[in-house]
Amino acid sequence: MSRAYIEELLKTALQQLVHNGTLTLALPEQIMVEPTKDKQHGDFASNIALMLAKPAARKPREVAQFIVDALPVSAQIGEVTIAGPGFINFFLAPVARLSVLIDILKTGAQYGRSQYGAGKKVLVEFASANPNGPMHVGHGRQGVHGSVVADLLTAIGYDVTREYYVNDAGRQMDILASSVWIRYLVIAGETLELPANAYRGQYVLEMAHALFMQKGGHYVVPAVDILLDLPPDAPQGGDKEVFIDALIVRMKQLLGEVRYKALFDFALETQLADIRADLIATRVEFQNWFSERVFTGSDAVDNALQMLTDKGFTYTQEGALWFRATALGDEKDRVLCRSNGVRTYFANDLAYHIHKFQRGFDFAIDIFGADHHGYLARMLAGLNAAGIAADRITFLLVQFVTLYRGTEQVQMSTRSGSFVTLRELREEVGTDATRFFYLMRKANQHVEFDLELAKSHSNDNPVYYIQYAYARICSVFRQLVEKGWQWQAPTLATDCLGLTEAHEEKVVGTLALYPDTIMHAALQHEPQILTNYLRELAMDFHTYYNACVFLVDDMALRNARLALIAAVRQVLANGLGVLSVTTPESM
Repeated sequence: MSRAYIEELLKTALQQLVHNGTLTLALPEQIMVEPTKDKQHGDFASNIALMLAKPAARKPREVAQFIVDALPVSAQIGEVTIAGPGFINFFLAPVARLSVLIDILKTGAQYGRSQYGAGKKVLVEFASANPNGPMHVGHGRQGVHGSVVADLLTAIGYDVTREYYVNDAGRQMDILASSVWIRYLVIAGETLELPANAYRGQYVLEMAHALFMQKGGHYVVPAVDILLDLPPDAPQGGDKEVFIDALIVRMKQLLGEVRYKALFDFALETQLADIRADLIATRVEFQNWFSERVFTGSDAVDNALQMLTDKGFTYTQEGALWFRATALGDEKDRVLCRSNGVRTYFANDLAYHIHKFQRGFDFAIDIFGADHHGYLARMLAGLNAAGIAADRITFLLVQFVTLYRGTEQVQMSTRSGSFVTLRELREEVGTDATRFFYLMRKANQHVEFDLELAKSHSNDNPVYYIQYAYARICSVFRQLVEKGWQWQAPTLATDCLGLTEAHEEKVVGTLALYPDTIMHAALQHEPQILTNYLRELAMDFHTYYNACVFLVDDMALRNARLALIAAVRQVLANGLGVLSVTTPESM
């Protein structure tokens, strides 16, 4: 029994009331029906009478009574009452409440899935960390969150494409290349200090060793030629930014275009391969790896800027091209192309976002780190200027992860190399716990990752608690076989009328909420709605397990109880499947 059935009953009643003149109003486009939180108020409730009272010029309870009196007779409904100011509460008949078990057993892995978004294409871009170092635990949260948002949308029928935007152009990649080069030169015997603004992680040293093993002295240049007339670095009283930029220029001069590009590509491809492997191991995969370097090397950015100019949204000032962002809600205008002819990152990124919709996507979702908060207004302004409505793009900002080892917080910095990688986290606590703990809070809430809890085999560990429920059910069915009994799965809800215990009614009610949970989690882009649901279902099951015996001598009751826990097992599998968390059959 779904709320859609009750919505149809209400719709039929309203049509009759309007047709016979009892109510004079326009029929509503949507009738809200929600599962009740307190079962004393029924299984479902609707506020439709309150919504229609004003247009009908009637009191809400009067409208509610009209509706109740006009409802079609249904064997699925046990009782309908009016509560409070005019809420209509529906109590399902026992057979209707139990029909969810038959639905679950019949539809299996498809239970909870729908075609709500059929025909709509969605591009979800997430985890687009710069390929200048390994994925750290903050990147990991963005990746896991994005993968589940995509899977939730897929579960309700959307055609979803997962995309990683590879920032493979620009200054940060040049800094990585120079960091690897300096380490390589030291390995080759040159006397050089690592620049103050270089990347310092162990991964840089490992790349340098790999480069030396592959290429020998191919990229060796005497240190004296590198340092000649360079400005002082920070330890010598200089500016670290000025020094690293000068070093990059010197590197390009000394290596030449071909050798520099080869070394740059080596660093980029090594890091991308590492990122891909790390994400795949964390069960995060993409259909598209979209290269910034390839995109900005095409005509796409110039075409986008020309479109904005043709629409009157740009102007030139002191040789630079500006976007009139203030005319569209931003706090200030933004530079698109500097006076030296170099386009800004914003210009490239805006063109990329316009290109998303030019590729035929109906909606786009961007999942960024929380530090992108100030970037959203200018992007929305740019899309607005391009004629793309704001409701076609959603920005989700994922807050930071605070990782604790005991009581000590671990600090993270990609530049210094003092950070905990996603790989280290996954290897310590396991992929299941990594994913689930990332997903337990809204994206805009901080996550305090308790390593000891994530590794524990206790009821306090939520992922263990849920998986243990699944494993317990599998154990019951193994015991059934050991007793030489067989389970005859029911085909009719009436076969389950023996499920009258309060614990059984609670489990059945929670199972019925799963399709709405998936829909709500998908449309709100909030995976924690699903993690919370699975915890509740697991708690209901464990409570039931401790209170009742499943393998009773009464075959009809035994089959009904096995049907109930089989339905729990199926829904746990479906929900954990959306989260890409495993379902072990024994623990």
